[in-house]
Amino acid sequence: METTGMVRRDTAQRTRDVLERLVAERDVWVSTGHPDHGPHQVPLWFMWDGRAVWMCTGATSVTARNVHIEPRVRLAQPDSNDVVLLQGQAECYPDQEVPRDAAEAFADKFGWDPRKEEGSFLYVRVVPTTVRAWRGEPELRGRVIMRDGMWLEQGRPSPEAPLS
Repeated sequence: METTGMVRRDTAQRTRDVLERLVAERDVWVSTGHPDHGPHQVPLWFMWDGRAVWMCTGATSVTARNVHIEPRVRLAQPDSNDVVLLQGQAECYPDQEVPRDAAEAFADKFGWDPRKEEGSFLYVRVVPTTVRAWRGEPELRGRVIMRDGMWLEQGRPSPEAPLS
């Protein structure tokens, strides 16, 4: 991995960069596990509401089945040169029981409303408990920017803090 010219970001800058990406990006890799069948990983569209990641998947998908059995998940942004890993517990909402504001924000972002589709969908909400972020070897040290649901940056004590 080339690190020439790479400037090491402090925790505050990493946090700002992660929050910007969570708002702007649309894809996240979702890793779930099953006690009998092992790990499963799939990319899904996601929406960040300022506190939690919202995703949607088929109600009978492997991801849906896994999070019902084991709600601990890991989410990863798809850029290996700008790593963002989130860990948390999945909360599940059938498509007809999802909070309206979350479903509408999801539909606004993607131009697709799973509640209007045939078949059943499951909205999955993950409030991060741990967030790691780094760009290359110089940033491996200090890569944890949230621990136990608390941002480590001074002045930003919780995930529901405003983005600006």
